[in-house]
Amino acid sequence: MHTISDYRDEFIAYLDSMKITKEPRNLYEPITYILGLGGKRLRPVLVLMTAEIFNTDFRKALDAAVAVEVFHNFSLVHDDIMDDAPVRRGKTTVHEKWDINTGILSGDAMLIMAYQLFENYEPNVFRDLAKLFSKTALEVCEGQQYDVDFETRDDVMLPEYLKMIEYKTAVLVAAALKMGAIVAGAPDEAQQQMYNFGLNLGIAFQLQDDYLDVFGDPNSFGKQVGGDIIENKKTYLYLKALNSGSEVIAKELEHLYSIHPKEAEAKINAVRSIFEKTKADQATKTAIADYTAKAFEVLDDMDIDPENKELLRQFGENLIERFRKFVLSML
Repeated sequence: MHTISDYRDEFIAYLDSMKITKEPRNLYEPITYILGLGGKRLRPVLVLMTAEIFNTDFRKALDAAVAVEVFHNFSLVHDDIMDDAPVRRGKTTVHEKWDINTGILSGDAMLIMAYQLFENYEPNVFRDLAKLFSKTALEVCEGQQYDVDFETRDDVMLPEYLKMIEYKTAVLVAAALKMGAIVAGAPDEAQQQMYNFGLNLGIAFQLQDDYLDVFGDPNSFGKQVGGDIIENKKTYLYLKALNSGSEVIAKELEHLYSIHPKEAEAKINAVRSIFEKTKADQATKTAIADYTAKAFEVLDDMDIDPENKELLRQFGENLIERFRKFVLSML
């Protein structure tokens, strides 16, 4: 087995070899730009790792890995437009650097390009990859729509929120793991176990992202801290605080989530204080730990080589490491 760094390096080299230089330049340059901004590359690494776990040369899964990463970045381009986000991975977002129309068109092209990459596989593998990808892509769109709908609803419940982040974020992590297993020709049961492992890990990852959006360090977070509060997004933190039992606090929080001040710092600080006062921050930490534990329970039940199992565990632990380090720094 290779290391996580090996997979990441091989993926980046392969991605770099596929840079698009054709016309129209304003369609393809934003694609090269967003794909070149870095990021953790966790989804493509999962595709490659899983293929090798099932005794297949991971390079055979490179096209599937690129497809997952291209789709993920397509969703980020459109997500940033919908959120009017100025920063992504510490750099200017595509729609800010170019314009909204260019962001929409480049994102659409990325979705098509992702599907094209599956054409490099034999028919039965292509069929299974495309079927999973179509299901996943639609769920991501459903999750995004739930997210948008929640902004104007005042009756969002925690189970609804968890379903939203499952669709918007976790299903793509799960699909990445299953795609590697599909390319490797793994048994159906093993494919589903990989999917379930990724689903729980993906939910933990999104809850971590929600937490760091409020309490993270802007220098290491890579996005605008407080962005969810500015956009009045009803996150796990918000819903836990809202249902803390205090009517006064609930009304204050609802008021803060009804306003759009030009200078948002005071609003961010006030909401952050409520999250701490109601222990919503602690509840979110607990949820992150619980979903991580569920992922590792699935992993423990897998019938794979212990060394490979440990590599997946290491990946999951690395995924939440930045959160652990941040929490320790606050003690």
